[in-house]
Amino acid sequence: MNKRATLTALGLALALPFGAQAGQPLPADEAREIAHEAYIYAYPLVLMKVTKNVGSNVERPAGLNAPVNQLAHARAFPDPNFTIVVRPNADTLYTALQFDVTKEPLVVEVPDSAGRYYLMPWLDAWTDIFAAPGTRTTGSAAQTFAIVGPNWHGSLPSGITEYRSPTANGLLIGRVQTNGPADYQAVHAFQDSIHAYPLSAHGTRYVPPKGTVNPNQDKTAPPDQVDRMSGAEFFELFARLMKDNPPHANDYPMLDRLKRIGIVPGTDFSYAAAPQAIKDALDAAPASALGQIKSAFRSSGTQANGWRTNLTAVGTYGADYLHRAGVAYAALGANVIEDAIYPTVFSDAEGKPLSSDKRYVLHFDKDQIPPVRAFWSLTMYNQHQLFAANPIKRYAIGDRDKLQFGSDGSLTLYIQRESPGKDKEANWLPAPAQGDFSMNLRLYWPKAEALDGRWTAPAVKRID
Repeated sequence: MNKRATLTALGLALALPFGAQAGQPLPADEAREIAHEAYIYAYPLVLMKVTKNVGSNVERPAGLNAPVNQLAHARAFPDPNFTIVVRPNADTLYTALQFDVTKEPLVVEVPDSAGRYYLMPWLDAWTDIFAAPGTRTTGSAAQTFAIVGPNWHGSLPSGITEYRSPTANGLLIGRVQTNGPADYQAVHAFQDSIHAYPLSAHGTRYVPPKGTVNPNQDKTAPPDQVDRMSGAEFFELFARLMKDNPPHANDYPMLDRLKRIGIVPGTDFSYAAAPQAIKDALDAAPASALGQIKSAFRSSGTQANGWRTNLTAVGTYGADYLHRAGVAYAALGANVIEDAIYPTVFSDAEGKPLSSDKRYVLHFDKDQIPPVRAFWSLTMYNQHQLFAANPIKRYAIGDRDKLQFGSDGSLTLYIQRESPGKDKEANWLPAPAQGDFSMNLRLYWPKAEALDGRWTAPAVKRID
């Protein structure tokens, strides 16, 4: 499709750059406002690209890194050195894949899980989940499906289910229930029986090619890399990415706004060619928007007992661009709520930030135990949203651990830097060595009472 046809398909063929009409400069305050909104809108797309650059910069799969369109399997839970995805979990072993279906579909074969809970959420390049095959949705039987690009036309072989991605690029962050290190071997066997290959290789003994390695690739955490981008770098990259990853069908109001600062899907954007007022607005956008994005995760959803639970803008976002950006920053790959919810706490029962130099308890009455069909956990994160090193290497605690319950069926978890004593260590979640921290409850396949607000987590109480 040529450039004119692409623009026509988007309803933008007659768009004029840099203002509502040619010859009418955009006021500086309006340019700043639009650039601010544009940064928030674009943030997930840019972050996904940086994440792809980091995660696919290898010749062969290694850990959760793999060349594009090749599966990568975590063989053990993440540790404090893991920085690719913020707020990782220690409940499941990840299976990841950076996909590119520009040329042809990608076929994926998944074996029978024998009842083991798993889910395979596929994110488009904007971080929206468009398919989530797994135990809850498709059952535990073996299945074969294909990820198909937005412009692909053809037919799939019999027995292959089609999932059409809205974008040519995207990400799989699959999870397989893992009941501690003793369960690794069984999970590895399941992972090793998952296969991904291009449609053209269907029916053949496919051997994936070596990936291309860029020795100069920045390996720091993707959110930090985006933080360091100038306005010019960010918005020029954003425009390039939209060529293969078109906006969603409900984005037209935002696209009309973007036109006024010269950004049109399907075309390159030149910062150097923009009027000075627009350059100034783009330069200012990162500083003005990043703080809002980073705080959006903390303020999203509803709050009860100090826990904030997002039951709307997670996994699928519509036009809620701010919350989409906030989740991308703080929890890239978060599932739709029917698969998992993530109550998050940053402060104690008195509203004070959780601090590593204090001691806390989280007490569940018998009828407050998280209601799930799969399993639940409580995970600790340091001030960088990563696992915190601790002497017992425990980063999460939950219903698959050997917890000590009270005689009345209640459960008390101890949250502090030092051991609460040998008699309580079974219920101890270590805090970081220093700094503030936050925690996530994870409820996999939550029951209705967790989704409609009838259940809420109890407050985290300081005890010193």
